[in-house]
Amino acid sequence: MKNFFARHQPPQPIHTALLAGIGGLIAIGVVGALTHYMHSPLIMAPFGASCVLMFAVPGSPLSQPANVIGGHFVATMVGLILRLLLPNEWWAAALAVGLAITLMAMLRVTHPPAGADPLVVFATDPDFSFLFLPVLSGTIVLVCVAALFHKLSGNIYPARKN
Repeated sequence: MKNFFARHQPPQPIHTALLAGIGGLIAIGVVGALTHYMHSPLIMAPFGASCVLMFAVPGSPLSQPANVIGGHFVATMVGLILRLLLPNEWWAAALAVGLAITLMAMLRVTHPPAGADPLVVFATDPDFSFLFLPVLSGTIVLVCVAALFHKLSGNIYPARKN
């Protein structure tokens, strides 16, 4: 039972943790400001979780641009297709999440925050334009902000392929 409460994440220096928080603040701030000034939605709740990965663990395979953009794209597409074909019921949303996880894993674009995208689709019932605004455009902005932020702060992002 003690393993459930053990912290497996290594400790981070305070400046690293602060930089991660500042990065998330800036990224969501940029996407939020663009949403406000462009009068087009570029933001959704799972993007906050994407920022946790991109700024707190930028070297993780799950944080890489292909995973952030591809994971959200695939998971949202699954949600949109299944919402079109199935009733708005709990079991259909569950099926969409399971299928999204399967496809992300098969395509090697697993991004845990994207697992929430089908739930967002079932909760809000958007049309297919949702795939482009906010999902595709929003994730591209987030990844660009993360790349610039990490470059300016001296971190490597995206990770280099060995």
